[in-house]
Amino acid sequence: MVDSNHKGEVVFENVTRAVQTKKTETIILDHCSFVIESGKLTVLIGPSGCGKTTIINLIAGYEKPDRGKVLIDGKPVAGPDRERLVAFQETALFPWLTCYDNVMFGPLATKVMTREEAHEQAINLLEKVGLGDFLYKYPMQLSGGMMRRAELARALINRPTVMLMDEPFRGLDAMTRELMQEYYLRLVEESHGTHLFVTSEIEEAIFLADRLIIMTNKPSRVKHALDIDLPRPRIASVLRSKRYLELKALTLEILHEEAVKASMASGKADIAIDSGLRT
Repeated sequence: MVDSNHKGEVVFENVTRAVQTKKTETIILDHCSFVIESGKLTVLIGPSGCGKTTIINLIAGYEKPDRGKVLIDGKPVAGPDRERLVAFQETALFPWLTCYDNVMFGPLATKVMTREEAHEQAINLLEKVGLGDFLYKYPMQLSGGMMRRAELARALINRPTVMLMDEPFRGLDAMTRELMQEYYLRLVEESHGTHLFVTSEIEEAIFLADRLIIMTNKPSRVKHALDIDLPRPRIASVLRSKRYLELKALTLEILHEEAVKASMASGKADIAIDSGLRT
């Protein structure tokens, strides 16, 4: 049921998605069903290649399911829409615009705000992510972490109904990544929007999530869903709490099962290939 106070509920109903080549068809998602609750931060984690980015693309409208339905607030996703924004792993700032102008670009281009409103929002967001002193710096003058913070501000100023994060902090050093997580949580907890965050890092997943969705190996479906009942606002000390360690142990156990299955499947494939070479 759609939350009456929020928009952005995402529902996958028995979604199957396959990739076809001239010779083979690879099933990525197989009768995959889950709900991303409106106004919550849901984190998606699973083995490498299990279809996490495919799920992002289906919600964004970049791809269509072969079978099943992807619904936003009860309506099928028909294609890309400014109500759904994606933050990818790679930086997407315009190099010819300043940090401030990058953040201003979206609301001015779509005319959802006046220039005065956009200016106020841009300054506010950039200050919240620690870039108040870097408004007029160009991307090449910013560190990797600072560029990611500017991208967060640029995405969230557009007030998307659903914010899709595809491993946006991947490749950052540990300290910068922890800082990005704290900035991101601060913005999410203030906006109360619907967020789907994809990651391969268990610590990051548990630290961020209201709800954690764990995927199986390919062909993928939901293996388990956990409510992360750690208190908010979240701070780094929660990583040392008893409850955090319990949730981490449970998540590791579930993912280990899938890793064993993947290893066994790989071993069988190797045996089949080896047998074929001997014939």
